[in-house]
Parts: sequence; C-alpha cells; structure tokens
Amino acid sequence: MVHAQASGPDLAEQARALTRIHDAVLGGSRPPQRPRALVARSWSRVMRLGLDPDGDNARDPLPTADLELRRRTSRLALVVDEVRRVLTSVADASQFLVVVCDADGVILWREGAARVQLHADGLGFSEGATWTEEVVGTNAIGTALAEAAPVQLFSAEHFEHKQHAWYCTASPVHDPRTGELLGVVDVSGPALTLHPALGSLVDSAVRLAEAELWRHHQQGLEHLRRAVEPVVGGLTGPLLVVDDHGWVAHHAGIAARDRIEVPVAHRALAVPGLGSCVPERLAGGWLVRPRGGTAPVTARLVDDAAGRPALEVDAGSGAWRSPLTRRHAEILVLLARHPHGLTAAALSTALFGDAEHLVTVRAEVSRLRRSVGALVSTQPYRLADDVVLLVAPHA
Repeated sequence: MVHAQASGPDLAEQARALTRIHDAVLGGSRPPQRPRALVARSWSRVMRLGLDPDGDNARDPLPTADLELRRRTSRLALVVDEVRRVLTSVADASQFLVVVCDADGVILWREGAARVQLHADGLGFSEGATWTEEVVGTNAIGTALAEAAPVQLFSAEHFEHKQHAWYCTASPVHDPRTGELLGVVDVSGPALTLHPALGSLVDSAVRLAEAELWRHHQQGLEHLRRAVEPVVGGLTGPLLVVDDHGWVAHHAGIAARDRIEVPVAHRALAVPGLGSCVPERLAGGWLVRPRGGTAPVTARLVDDAAGRPALEVDAGSGAWRSPLTRRHAEILVLLARHPHGLTAAALSTALFGDAEHLVTVRAEVSRLRRSVGALVSTQPYRLADDVVLLVAPHA
C-alpha cells in the first residue's frame, strides 16, 4: 500500500507509482499495489457516478451574489481569519493555497501565491466552485465530506488526471454547539512541494477554529443569562434557562447541566434531576421547569410502526417518543452496556473497529445530545446517573 508521506526526491517516484496504480484500477486491470482503503472507496464511489478521469467534469462557479450570500450566512465567517493566520504563517506558504469550503463543497474563500492561484484557476479550483466527489471526483475536500474525516491525497490518488500534479490536505469543521458539519479547511499545492507536516498543520487550524466557535457560543450563553436575569430573579423552585440548542445558560435549584434536549414549544422533555418539563419561550431562549415530581427518567429503545428506532421516555408524569437514527440507537445501546462510560477512542473502536474516527464520534454524540440532551453525559460518554435505559434483547 502506498502512502503519501515521502519527501524530497522520493515524492517523484511515489507519484509515478501512484500513477501506475491509478491507471490499472481505472483501466480494470490488476494494480501493482493496492490503493489505500480510503482512496479505493472513493474511486469506487466516483466510478459508479460515471465521471470521466480524462474529461472536463463541470465545476461552474456560483454567481458572485450567491457566493457572497453563502459567505455571510456561514458560521465559518466567524473563524476564517483565524484559519488564515495559522496556515499562512508558515515559511513555505507561498507554495500552497489555503481554501475554506462550506458543507456543500462550495469554495467560499481561497488565498495563496498568485502563481499557485493561476494554476488552480486552470483546474476550476476557484472561489464559488463546487469540489465534491460527485462533481470533480476524488479530491481531499470532497472525500473529507464523504468520509466525514480528515483526508490527505497525493498526485494520482486523485481521480482526474488533471489533478495528479497536486496534493491536497483537508479536514472537516464541525459546529461545537450542534455537531453540524460546517465545511472543510484545505491546503493544496503542487504535488512535489508536499511537506509531511501539512496534515498536522491543517488539523491544528481546524481545532483552533472550533475552539473559536465555542468561544462565540459561550459569549452567547452569557448574553442570554444576563438578558433573563430580570425574569428569573423572582421565580422559586428548580429551573434552567437554555438557548435554542439546549445549552444551559443559567440554573437554579438543580445541579449544573451543560445541555438538555432541544426545547420545542408545548412538547414535554425529560431532564435528569427535574423530571418531566414543559419549556416556556423567553427572548433568545427557553425557561425549563418541572411540571410534576422529579422521578428518575426511564427510557426505552423501541421501533416505530415503520421499523425505525425511537426513544420512548417516561419522566414520571407522562411518556413521549423521540425518533433516532440507527447510529444514535447503536450509541445508546453501547452506553447502556458500559455504565462507567466510554472515551471517544473506545466508542470509535466499538462503532468502527478502530480508534481513528474521533471526529465522527464527537460529532455524532453532539447530534445525539441535541435529541436526548442531559440523558447522555460526557467525559466519558455515559448515561446520566438517574437515567434507566431499557434495551430489547435483540438490540
């Protein structure tokens, strides 16, 4: 198996070896070596789509007005300057491009040396263009979106022949509030200028971007807390004030919670320590108070009428049902079987067979907690202390 980790003169030989593998696989013959598993999966997806490795697959850029709208409405606009500072600060920044895409694979921002930008323009690798696998074949941006994981591609690991002169290193960016995929940060440049540290550099830029997004989130919670002080100051009894994503800005009469299920008007929700609650709308958030006793929360994994998984919750004063994805149901089963909790690495191993899917695991748990909130605790991932989860024997 060939890996893009060489440097210096070895890169040219590695590029030739990858070309032989690429041409054999796409030509239907036996390759001299197997491509990396990630690359093989991507090539299979792209070939099923019928893209032409020798053709001029379309990548028409968006009109300027549409591109500007995407930039203004993307949360990545909050952190793009931070990404630029990290990635353009290295000594050989003149050898590559820094690219930030949204979750649709549309290039929102691109910068780098004029010479490299000119070569990229010839590929259609420009602002407003879409670089998903479906449009341009195997490339780090599109494959990172498809795999929901960091990706580094070198030379002929790309599907299109015209991209073989390039390397690209990309890593997904998630919204730390919701687990939502916001987009991808990518570094690309001429293949023979690849530096082995670029993958780590891109990962560092993404971590800093997500940390900055979290800081903005914390500022929003503090603003909400201050805004509701006049309202909640005169209330008695246990309560929480949460934002629209279920994150707790203020608590009283209850142990601190970081997050609960996302509130919906007139719909009961279960909060460990509060029991069954009905949220009340506040400006910019929700007031959450118990409507009955504070009985332990019992949850049961069931299938709905169509055979889809759901969580049936009983908090002591009525039961309700929340739909789940198959993956989220699988995570809940694993947590029920490990009452002391699982680290992200352990959960990755249980779900995927290895500890390499940490980004995916953290995003999935964040999305799960959007549905079930404080029923799942973190560090390590586990069911909350007063939650009983009943799992059918076949689950």
